[in-house]
Amino acid sequence: QISASKVDNLFAITGSQIVDGRWQDETIMEQLNNSDAIILGSPTYMGSISAQFKAFVDATSTVYFSRQWQDKLAAGFTVSGSPSGDKMNALMTMFVLAAQQGMIWVGLGETPGNENGINRLGGYIGAMGQAGQESVDIAPNREDKLTGEALGRRVAEITNLFHRK
Repeated sequence: QISASKVDNLFAITGSQIVDGRWQDETIMEQLNNSDAIILGSPTYMGSISAQFKAFVDATSTVYFSRQWQDKLAAGFTVSGSPSGDKMNALMTMFVLAAQQGMIWVGLGETPGNENGINRLGGYIGAMGQAGQESVDIAPNREDKLTGEALGRRVAEITNLFHRK
């Protein structure tokens, strides 16, 4: 059973993992292959995912042919400096990756305008946040962090339902 308050593995996609233009980290890929759910995340840069995340996306072609991510649950989140920043395009890129891999996408499941501020930016297919170059103590703000937590809980709950025998 997956706990919404427990993150088993958190992986950073870094420039040092990109060798000759290709993302490479067999340990991370093996752990992702063995997981029940994968929550994808990338900053939105220039209207799309970051270059480092795109290198990771391209590297998933190795699991595409073996269908190792088939029927895993997937979700996504992104952060950019403006309220829009074309975050939807970044989330759609993650959604398309999940669809190509045969994964089952989990949306946010929260309407905007909640009293607690969850989903203040009005995303439905994933969590959106706003931050510039501030420290993580300042941005994303409390509401955007709550939105990310809500997505994590939803993925955990659906994963538990999906894998109930």
